[in-house]
Amino acid sequence: MTKCLQKILVRSFGCLLAAAFAMTGMSLAPSAVSAQEVQSKLVFGGQLYDKWYKITSGKLPKGTHKSYGKKGKKSGKATWRCKECHGWDYKGKDGAYGKGSHFSGIKGIRGAVGMDPAKVVSILKDETHAFSEKYFSPDEFDALALFVSKGQVDMDKYIYLATKKVKGDSSRGMAFYNTVCANCHGKDGKKIDDMPALGKIAQGNPWETLHKTLNGQPDEKMPALRAFPIDVSVDILAYAMTLPR
Repeated sequence: MTKCLQKILVRSFGCLLAAAFAMTGMSLAPSAVSAQEVQSKLVFGGQLYDKWYKITSGKLPKGTHKSYGKKGKKSGKATWRCKECHGWDYKGKDGAYGKGSHFSGIKGIRGAVGMDPAKVVSILKDETHAFSEKYFSPDEFDALALFVSKGQVDMDKYIYLATKKVKGDSSRGMAFYNTVCANCHGKDGKKIDDMPALGKIAQGNPWETLHKTLNGQPDEKMPALRAFPIDVSVDILAYAMTLPR
């Protein structure tokens, strides 16, 4: 896990610090520096929430998760992803996954905000969730639990559920995007061959895009921007929404 977190931090800091903080008019205070390790653990937890079996050494689960919603349309290992039941907005059936191909009828995790991470670990290990040391190491359990307790973003503050409109500044987002993201994604968001155009992804699921902007992509070189003010990621999302499909 340490190597993974180091890679994420190396790519997130350096020149990105100067660009992001200069444009937001903020400085990197000593307290922010001391919080880096917590931020990196939240990032790792966010990636575990996304697709844990891409970045752990645990065994891959077999079959469909026994607690996956009976009305759900997915099967197999996809049903073991936290996001598949609880959504990218963490609201489950009460959010963006309240309808459509990802509907499972399962509630979200917003009620766990601020919960003792040790209690979250116990919930992850209970009969409903059925996670064990076969899948997660103790450090991985701790990181995922910390994300659930401390790392969730109130998506409703930044994205309108009904319209998917983003409450960000796309003009500022363009400068951030061209500095941080365009080298991999291209100025038009179409540079990466094995994924759809970024504009199409952002317009279709802005909650997923914001989650990945903050936490990175599991098992990929994408930088995580969680250590920066969240407005940076929201503005990048607002600009990504304007990219061609």
